[in-house]
Parts: sequence; structure tokens; C-alpha cells
Amino acid sequence: MSTINPPKALLFDVFGTLVDWRTTVTHTLSTQAALALNSPSASVPTSVRLFASTISWPDFAQEWRDTYKTFTASQTSSSSNKRFQKHAFKTVDQHHHDSLVRLLADHNLTGLWSADQLHAIAQIWHFIDPWVDTSPALHDLSKSFILCTLSNGNVALLRDLAAHADLPFSRTLSSEHFGAYKPSPLVYNGAAEHLGLRNDQCALVAAHLGDLKAARDCGYQTIYVERVDEEDWGVEEVMAARREGWVDMWIGLEDQKMSLGGLAE
Repeated sequence: MSTINPPKALLFDVFGTLVDWRTTVTHTLSTQAALALNSPSASVPTSVRLFASTISWPDFAQEWRDTYKTFTASQTSSSSNKRFQKHAFKTVDQHHHDSLVRLLADHNLTGLWSADQLHAIAQIWHFIDPWVDTSPALHDLSKSFILCTLSNGNVALLRDLAAHADLPFSRTLSSEHFGAYKPSPLVYNGAAEHLGLRNDQCALVAAHLGDLKAARDCGYQTIYVERVDEEDWGVEEVMAARREGWVDMWIGLEDQKMSLGGLAE
């Protein structure tokens, strides 16, 4: 982050950067599976009970998350046609529900939950718990910067998350506003325009170097926050990025035990 030309707004990636999706989603899946399997009123087929007894819910949660990455990447590849995207846009909420149904079928678990239960479980992404450092740091940062989401999550999801996790955003911006998903330039450029700022007056804060690279290419300042198991780039790519210095501020796991507090200070 430039000290000569400090940003006026900090725009935050959310999943993985600010909230610990892995813990919350895994806990929800395992808890809801146990409730279904032990419910005297649930009619879970015997074969489904067998498969449910052996599945790894942490692995299932990761698969669910990976479908999101595939989904947004496929949408981004066609986002150059903005008018098409506006009509064809599918929200992350819709994707989370549809992909959960598909994954359950892939793992022979169809019938474990009712349609209403599936809908409720898919909504867990609205209520992910934050990393322990997130809320205190954002409250400190809100004294000096405009704080804004810039996430692929849809608006309703992001507002629920902010309320659940006590995240003091002054603005909520989503890919939904721009009819495209990150890392499309439509999102970064549109967000700056929406805030009435130049791109270089905005800084993206994220735990994913691919997101930051795309923002950097659009003229944003960049702040990297290391989070456990969140980076998609390989070790050598990460080391190269740090050596090359195109990330303006790098908050490593070793900095205050992986804390956004380093940014607040």
C-alpha cells in the first residue's frame, strides 16, 4: 500500500480473506448429516446411510468450494460480452444450491436431506464465521478508509455475512452489480467507478494472488493477507510474486500470527 499515494478505499475479497468458510461449512455438513441419520422421522434410504457413514465432510466441503471456483471461472471466460452476461448471470446463491444437489448425487447421497433442508444448508454461506482478527481490524480501519466488499458473492449473501460477522462495511459491492465475476476487469473497473474514485485510489485486500493480480492489472493497489490453505497458486509462484514486489503490502502468517491487524496498524 503506497504511503505516498495511500488509497481512499479498501475493497475486500470476503471468502477465505475475511471469513473461515472451511470450518463453518464442514461443521454444518457433518452436524446436519448426523441429525438426518439419527432422526426418527427421517426416511433415509439404507444405501444413503451407508455412504454417509464413510464420507469425509471436510473433503466434501472442499469439493463444494472447488465447484464455485470452476463456476466463476467459466462465467468469467465469457464476460467480455457484458450485455450477454447481464441476461445470463447466475448468482453464487443459485450455484451453491445447484452444486450441492449435484455433489450429493455424485457421492450417492441423494435423499439424505429433504428439499427444504437442502435449501437451508446451501444458505450456510450467508453465515460463515469470521477469522478471529477480522472484525477488530475492520473496525479500526473504518476510522481511516472507506471499507467496501468486492466479492463474487451476491448482494444478499454479503449483507447477511456482514451482519453475522460484525463487519463494518460502508458499501456493499458484488460481482452481481456488474454482471460478471472476478477476475473480469468489469468488476474492478466498475467498483471504482461506483465509488467515484480512480482505480489507483482503491486497494484490493485479498488472500488470493490471482484476484490481486487482476486488480493490479486494472490499476489498483494491492494488499495480500496470507490465510491457511487459501492460496491457489503454487509455492514457487507465491515466492516469485513476493520477490517481484508487485504486491504493495504483504501480511504473512508470521505477522502477528496471521492478522489483519498488521494492516490496521
